[in-house]
Amino acid sequence: MTKYEYLKDVLKIRPEEIISYGEDKFKVDLKLKKRLEAAKDGKLILVSAINPTSSGEGKTTVSIGLAQGFKANGDNVILALREPSMGPVFGMKGGAIGGGVSSLEPGWDINLHFNGDLHAITAANNLLSAMIDNHIYFGNELKIKEVYWQRALDVNDRALREVGLKTRTDGFQITAASEIMAILALAKDFPDLKQRLADILIGINEDDQNVHVKDLGCQDALALILKDAIKPNIVFAKEMVPAFVHAGPFANIAHGCNSVIATQMALKLANYVITEAGFGADLGMEKFLHIKQPLLSTKVSVVVVVATIKALKLHGGVLESELDQTNVEALEKGLENIEKHFENIHNLGLRGVIALNKFASDAKEELQFLETWAKKNHIPFGLSEGFIKGGKGTQELAKLVKEEAEKGSHFKPLYQYEDSISDKVKKIAVNMYGADDVIFSKRALRKMEQFKALKFPICIAKTPLSLSGDATLKGRPRHFNLEISDIKISYGAKLIVALTKGINTMPGLNEHPRALDFRVDDEGEIIS
Repeated sequence: MTKYEYLKDVLKIRPEEIISYGEDKFKVDLKLKKRLEAAKDGKLILVSAINPTSSGEGKTTVSIGLAQGFKANGDNVILALREPSMGPVFGMKGGAIGGGVSSLEPGWDINLHFNGDLHAITAANNLLSAMIDNHIYFGNELKIKEVYWQRALDVNDRALREVGLKTRTDGFQITAASEIMAILALAKDFPDLKQRLADILIGINEDDQNVHVKDLGCQDALALILKDAIKPNIVFAKEMVPAFVHAGPFANIAHGCNSVIATQMALKLANYVITEAGFGADLGMEKFLHIKQPLLSTKVSVVVVVATIKALKLHGGVLESELDQTNVEALEKGLENIEKHFENIHNLGLRGVIALNKFASDAKEELQFLETWAKKNHIPFGLSEGFIKGGKGTQELAKLVKEEAEKGSHFKPLYQYEDSISDKVKKIAVNMYGADDVIFSKRALRKMEQFKALKFPICIAKTPLSLSGDATLKGRPRHFNLEISDIKISYGAKLIVALTKGINTMPGLNEHPRALDFRVDDEGEIIS
């Protein structure tokens, strides 16, 4: 059976709803979502993680492997994943298509220009920048005094964090941090996309009044650029597992989830939908639950927390260069990180399962220690060996996750949208991160006063490497304050973004970026 035939004959997507980009990449027309509105939703399984090492813990690999396990067990399952950014692809972490047997196909097409979505978002973002500066150049009828909007690029480039224009200072952020990326991920349909684009706050005028895209009048031009990008992509993982891969906001600087449209489609097409939220549960999971979940027609049934022995030992005090060495003592100490995440999950009214991403370097005594600890503490625990074995290596894990999903959860939000901005930030910092208090800069305090009437959810931008705002604090940090340096209002995405001290929305390349290691043959095919 071809992939096109699978979409048509197994998922029952109509031919007129399938837009082919070759034989293995597709988009799905938005008319599918409308046609299936009355269909029953499947169970929603959210994959998150503990605070990771610098190279990540294989959350996408585990998500794909788990879906393969569900399929191997005879269950109807679909993945709903984020699109990769070329920043990490050519930087430190690499691509975002999973690994080994548990990976998406065609891998490099997805990692790079995947159906043009991120390029369209970048173009729309920068057209808006050009329109703003052009308006100022030709007389500034709107009397724009301060511009909040930044340019964007889908590569890591620290030199672009601040650039000088003839009339003002500007800066670039990575495309994944653009509000247009967040809008694409949160819009429910094309009219909603247009309205959200129109609502984007671009700055303030000489009377300190807000200036929006609708004041410039270019929202339809931006929507035109995004008319195909809003249509979800669907591809397949190995073992013929269908996967919606659409939108790619980073979870440390944005809300870190794939699109509402793609997830909603998946919920109508399958009995089980496995989706992921970026980085640790303190970032992606919290944002999924408070920002994205209210826009869906169902709630999360169970949270799968991906862990690795390496990451646990890192939180136990071991240097990254020594993580391959057996160290049960450090492993035990590092468990306080995952214990905090599970405490958060339970306090939110949800069920959780640990999925240990097993590596060949994991020592037998370390694995036995973890299994004994989980059993003693009554924590559902399973191994993921999808990288080597695909679905055969995750079938038992899939059974465990399905069992917990069928029990259901009852989500209890940390805050209400009506709470003040400072209260919402504090409730997340104190309850999710373990902070004693939050310290706001003068700029942040001014912005909170300026926008105090807004009732939007909070999106905290902070390091993913620690529960705190300090990447060097591992395990379960205590007795710290979270410092908020600035508040950014995403009117179109309907988010209040709180930036922690030191966070940057345009990453830089590491000393030896992965871009130096690529080799291609004379036909442009990747050798290594």
